[in-house]
Amino acid sequence: MSQCCLSGFAWNGTPQGKEEKLGNHDTYVTGSPDSGVAILFLHDIFGWRFANNRLLADHFAQEVNATVYIPDFFHGEVVEENTMADEKKRAEFDFMAWFGRHSKEIRGPEVFEVARALKQDLGFKKVGAIGYCWGGWPAFQLAAKGGTKAGHCLSDIDCGLGRDLVDCISAAHPAFVTEEDIDAVGVPVQIIAPEFDVTFSPEMKAYANKTIPELNVDYDYQHFPKLAHGFASRGDPDDKTQKEGLERAKNAAVSWFCTILQLR
Repeated sequence: MSQCCLSGFAWNGTPQGKEEKLGNHDTYVTGSPDSGVAILFLHDIFGWRFANNRLLADHFAQEVNATVYIPDFFHGEVVEENTMADEKKRAEFDFMAWFGRHSKEIRGPEVFEVARALKQDLGFKKVGAIGYCWGGWPAFQLAAKGGTKAGHCLSDIDCGLGRDLVDCISAAHPAFVTEEDIDAVGVPVQIIAPEFDVTFSPEMKAYANKTIPELNVDYDYQHFPKLAHGFASRGDPDDKTQKEGLERAKNAAVSWFCTILQLR
């Protein structure tokens, strides 16, 4: 991750959902529980309280006719919104220490626990996941092929048991995704990819576009020229190119979920 993960703009609007508990996690919940469909929103570095994330969740809930959940995977730690506009704060931010507190090894099992609760405990018939920036790598790991847990596996993630927990994923400017994550994909995948993104490099984009079509899953790669990392959740609504891009990204995710989850 880099300073681009901290840049962006806060949007105007009032989130319409409510705060509940999902397992041990404080969670923003929006939409109708009667829909039979859930979307797990895997947030970026600004976390579950970030208004932009909640406003996007409200859109997905209404337009996909789903219940959307944004759990707090950072356990109360908050990166203040004004960091986006404060160059000094961005420069002083200690990414290594932050990621040490929220690494794959620490947060990965929690993501799987929450996804399992949606399908197995709450009984949703269909579950999709969407990840932004930091939330990209857990989205991909949830998309892993199903399998039988072997004795040497340390966790569900190591064993690739994501298939039974989500039916499709979308990932917008994902961070920390590896070639192994891409190789393991077993459910339909959408990637929302800006032209400029150090967290999902041209080499990783090329690897995904070469590999995923060979995995016998539906694949939707959305390229956004002239746009950079973070645009889909923190784009400037007063900039024409960014506004059109973030709207197209939202609409692409809505269409993806509606198509793959067979809602309309």
